[in-house]
Amino acid sequence: MSAIEVQRQLLPILDSPNQGARFYNPELPSSEPFVPGHRTCAGCGPSIQYRMTSKAAGDNTILVGPTGCMYVANSSYLCTPYNVPWAHTQIGSAGSFTAGVAAAYEAMIRKGKWKGAYPNIICEAGDGSASDIGLASISGALYRNHDCLIICYDNEQYANTGIQASSRTPYGGMTTFSPPGPMVPEAKKLFPKDLARMMAAGHPHCYVATASVGYPIDLMNKVRKGLNHKGAAYLMVYTPCQKGFVYETPRSIDLGRLVVECGLYPIWEWDPEKRAYDYSFRPQNMRPVSEYLKLQGRFGHLHAEHIATLQRFANEQWRMMGVELPEALLQAADAKNLINMAAAEEAVTVAETV
Repeated sequence: MSAIEVQRQLLPILDSPNQGARFYNPELPSSEPFVPGHRTCAGCGPSIQYRMTSKAAGDNTILVGPTGCMYVANSSYLCTPYNVPWAHTQIGSAGSFTAGVAAAYEAMIRKGKWKGAYPNIICEAGDGSASDIGLASISGALYRNHDCLIICYDNEQYANTGIQASSRTPYGGMTTFSPPGPMVPEAKKLFPKDLARMMAAGHPHCYVATASVGYPIDLMNKVRKGLNHKGAAYLMVYTPCQKGFVYETPRSIDLGRLVVECGLYPIWEWDPEKRAYDYSFRPQNMRPVSEYLKLQGRFGHLHAEHIATLQRFANEQWRMMGVELPEALLQAADAKNLINMAAAEEAVTVAETV
């Protein structure tokens, strides 16, 4: 018996990638592979991303969920939000498990044991899995070019286990493992690992991109581009966590736009055919990092010099994308032009009374 050719799905690309999340778009698919029935927090960025991703992928999809906050909140007994097959794997085996699913379906289709098109196989790994504990297995799946999309839903911390610092936690971010204090007033001293660029540089044959829940059409298009790409694809998505970031519940989408507008989360694509970065996505506004930081309790302790450090980091990100900086952002990189965050000011007042 001759081998049967594997038929793959081809998903159409939507218009208006820079369109805001609060605008109705009639082109969006009607299917809902991710529905109510989970226990995530109100305003949960990863669950918003899950819905957008699965909606873009469609009903012929298989989801893989390594251990993380979305595994715990979405897999309670008799309480699941998935309308498509979903499987759990350990936090360190995201890539190897997903590779096995992809290889199995290709083999079954070729042998005539599975009828129909090759399913969209998506792994949803948090940054603890994708950037730290499961990095090697994900790199292996990308290197071997298994036909799957691996997504890092990046909430910049280990949210499942109580908000610990990960290698994606930003400079100045307060977590239970990086509290501010007299010796380290900025809290986390290290800058985040440039994970998506690591994946593009180390696996140039793969489609790699970054996205944010603040730009849902751009996010859904990149999901579809990754799935349409024959071979492995990787997508890193900014997904704010209300519990760890400490912000008002309705502001998740606002943060998803502000983090891009202030330059702390560059949006780009890696084209595996041209072997080049595409920096054509541009937010409608460019803002100082302080407008993003002031909405989150995790940055409430920062002093002016720490904010200036983050602004210099953001300015370098803009320059890396070839964007000319306005004078306001250059001025914001000087601590003399900034003030401490509110919590830092309160701490100074308390210290003077002790």
